[in-house]
Amino acid sequence: MSAPLTVLLAGKMSLSQADGVRQALQTEWLVEAVDPAATPQQFSELVDQADAMVCGPVPHFPTCGRLKFLQIPYTGHEWLSPDAVPAGVVVCNTFEHESTIAEHVLLAMLEFQVGLLRDQDPWMRRNSFGTRSINSGPFRRELRDATVGIVGYGHIGREIARRAKAFDMRVLAQSRTIRQEPDLVDTYFGASGLEELLAASDFVIICAPLSPETKGMINAERLALMKSDAVLMNVGRAPVVDEAALYGALAAGQIRGAMLDVWWRRGNSENPWPSDFPYQKLPNLIMSPHSSAWSHEMVARRWAFVAQNLDRLARGETLLNSVFIGTAA
Repeated sequence: MSAPLTVLLAGKMSLSQADGVRQALQTEWLVEAVDPAATPQQFSELVDQADAMVCGPVPHFPTCGRLKFLQIPYTGHEWLSPDAVPAGVVVCNTFEHESTIAEHVLLAMLEFQVGLLRDQDPWMRRNSFGTRSINSGPFRRELRDATVGIVGYGHIGREIARRAKAFDMRVLAQSRTIRQEPDLVDTYFGASGLEELLAASDFVIICAPLSPETKGMINAERLALMKSDAVLMNVGRAPVVDEAALYGALAAGQIRGAMLDVWWRRGNSENPWPSDFPYQKLPNLIMSPHSSAWSHEMVARRWAFVAQNLDRLARGETLLNSVFIGTAA
């Protein structure tokens, strides 16, 4: 009987999921888990024994030719390039966050239209009915018949579109690959249609990944194309939107508002504000700390997917969500 394959779960995130992966696997694996930052020597001893790794950034990859598969336990892979990964190693990422992020986006759209938590509830706590009749408002906006423009139509964009359609919204979508989904998307734009989408949308949702082509593509000139009462929301990558230009547009009231879940700075032990500009002082902004995806259910789905891909490798089946193959000598 041959020895089981070995998978190395490397990093705090992966380390915490070791028992769950062991229970979810349907094929025979030896599961090792280590935090390279806490025990670098242990990592160095284990890394060359791995047939597969589940990890984010690590100090180094194996020096031998045993590694076949690298699973990133989240979506972003801009930190890793093919020439950093041993030749022939298949690199895959993980989604499973799209429905949770879509719920976050719909919540923010509703809050901008209804103002229940930002306006109505605080007002009534201060004033009761005030001098208002119960038949005189306050008046609110509706999502019905509003237009949502999704920039970067992929996993997240599709789930936003599904929910927007349930609210009878018009859906515009823009991406490099045009998909025929008439039940979800009313109008599809290729790369050249971004300006038209911006001008037509009541809500612009940025879902695009970060690349040299997308960095800073939502700049001052393109923000100026948006309606004055439109709202921009970013759940993709912060640098897709020009940091200074968006702050200026919000501070000047050029657009109605924004919701940001991704930021130009990440939190650390010094806990800086997430931008060089005082976004936290803007009254027309809803902020969240890159948390739109996080639910217990999302984490469970992601790690079930990781185990599924390990099972596929053990059975010789095609791996899911392949992003590239390593080329390093």
